Amino acid sequence: MNRQNPPSGFFSRHSRQGFTLLEILIAIFIFSIVITTIFGTFNAVISRTESIKNGTGDYEMARTCLNRMVSDLSAIYIDQKPLYEPPDFDDDPDPYGFVGKSEFYGGKSFSQLRFASTEHLSMTGKIENGIAEIVYYVKEINDPDTGTQYVLKRSDTLYPEKDAGEFEPKDSDPVLCENIEELTFVYFDAEGKEYEEWDSDSDNVKYATPSAVEIRLKIANGAQGYPFTTTTRLPVYRDKIE
Repeated sequence: MNRQNPPSGFFSRHSRQGFTLLEILIAIFIFSIVITTIFGTFNAVISRTESIKNGTGDYEMARTCLNRMVSDLSAIYIDQKPLYEPPDFDDDPDPYGFVGKSEFYGGKSFSQLRFASTEHLSMTGKIENGIAEIVYYVKEINDPDTGTQYVLKRSDTLYPEKDAGEFEPKDSDPVLCENIEELTFVYFDAEGKEYEEWDSDSDNVKYATPSAVEIRLKIANGAQGYPFTTTTRLPVYRDKIE
């Protein structure tokens, strides 16, 4: 049997002489491009996955926060006449009043809302029922690792006193939501007129309380953030007192 010689050309030549330096460098260059492409794609997938996870977490946090506020407002308590009378000049504020105003932190404006509700949440583990003063407010937090951020807190005081004075935040007030970019409450009277602020002890609204509240919440995340909006009609409200 005749033994065939290997064909002349690339493979036969390299089987005798090996690869040249230029060919090795070209192979390394092509390999580096492939590896860079693979790792670039991998990092993009990981970044996208983390973004989705963060977005889902922000959505769940905002949903829980809005549900809590809607539950509190749905259990609002309002004194009607004759239990309520418009205050004189030097009277203490109504402990069951409805007050919505703006507060400034770090040059940013956030809404603050105070009202009475039967949706008291005990922090002691005991079963406690009654009318509580609920206050939603934003606080600025400075963290050396994450920097400055704003958190939404909820104050819950059972059986508020008439002479309690101005609201004082407490460190023990629980945080409802983190990374707050915007918190705005919009109030609507019985005729549907819109207000940016409200004070049920004021003649400006004829001592009435709103019939509905719109909540605008935005969670900071990158350049855009995540906006959320919901509107709840209050089960009870006080009509104007002329």
